Amino acid sequence: MSTITGTIIESEERAALRAAVAALGKRHGRDHDREALWAEAAKLGYLGVNLPEEYGGGGGGLSELSIVLEELGAAGCPLLMMVVSPAICGTVIARFGTEEQRRAWLPALADGTRTMAFGITEPDAGSNSHRITTTARRTDDGWVLSGRKVFISGVDIADATLIVGRTEDARTGKLKPCLFIVPRDAPGFGRSRIDMELFAQEKQFELVLDDVELPRDALVGEEDAGLLQLFAGLNPERVMTAAFGIGMGRYALARAVEYAKERQVWKAPIGAHQAIAHPLAQAHIELELSRLMMQKAAALYDAGDDLGAGEAANMAKYAAGEACVKAVDQAVHTLGGNGLTREYGLASLVTAARVARIAPVSREMVLNFVSHQSLGLPKSY
Repeated sequence: MSTITGTIIESEERAALRAAVAALGKRHGRDHDREALWAEAAKLGYLGVNLPEEYGGGGGGLSELSIVLEELGAAGCPLLMMVVSPAICGTVIARFGTEEQRRAWLPALADGTRTMAFGITEPDAGSNSHRITTTARRTDDGWVLSGRKVFISGVDIADATLIVGRTEDARTGKLKPCLFIVPRDAPGFGRSRIDMELFAQEKQFELVLDDVELPRDALVGEEDAGLLQLFAGLNPERVMTAAFGIGMGRYALARAVEYAKERQVWKAPIGAHQAIAHPLAQAHIELELSRLMMQKAAALYDAGDDLGAGEAANMAKYAAGEACVKAVDQAVHTLGGNGLTREYGLASLVTAARVARIAPVSREMVLNFVSHQSLGLPKSY
């Protein structure tokens, strides 16, 4: 059985999830306490909705988890660490982790008692994961990690960070990506907060790994399956970033529509004027279209089609980023001077909306991907 929700068809279970999370978000709202919301979302089973039931999760997939983040965002209280902890780290550990790693991490990620950050971006590599210089060297007892990471979210509230490093292939001598669980208190694992102009409850950090010694079981999955494991986390990251952007855009649009219905000039609501109504309608259309691509990407990923999901996830992230920026921009313009006041809560979104364009991969790199992978054009780099 299915039901029509908005402009898409969802199962009754997913429609019920969407309604329940929307109610939770409404209770907490724009001025929410992150820790309180995180705890309640965990208690209700929303944080681990995508994780396997045998490890304390909801047994759903990325489709369900993206609904949770989108609806919280639409209520003005998105949880950025959902992109990282259950979506990236939880997915990678569920798919590739050892049984011990699954038992140690998945139930705790699902019930919110533990959180994991994700470290891939480096100062000199940017969006190019092939230029990562953080290296992992084998020792008799395990591994030694050395390198730097930048713009890593929530390290201060995370129990560990899933670090993307590179190890040397014994046959070819070439470096290949691998993922390691690094505890927050590991000797040599340093962090410094980046002073961001962007307001967000989750802080950004630069990490320094100064010969961090790790046991053998810190490696997630097989050493030879690095790229597969890496993209198993990056595709969910893109889908969840799309959900983040769509939710934010919906929040801004709803505030603008409410204002346009109530604000009167020359004895008529300003929403009656096409100069106000049409841009808001366009923003709504673009948000709905990006949501459809996001749902396609999530469905492909949940079905095990990593290649198809990669293309759709990049497209969804691009479309949602553009739609979010336009929706926020138009919302601020609809309110005029009021759109810049703290009372209406839109001005801070002008900067925040740009995140979906920039992170976790820039829109230009998405266009490079589509040009080369989807259209078969020669690489420009």
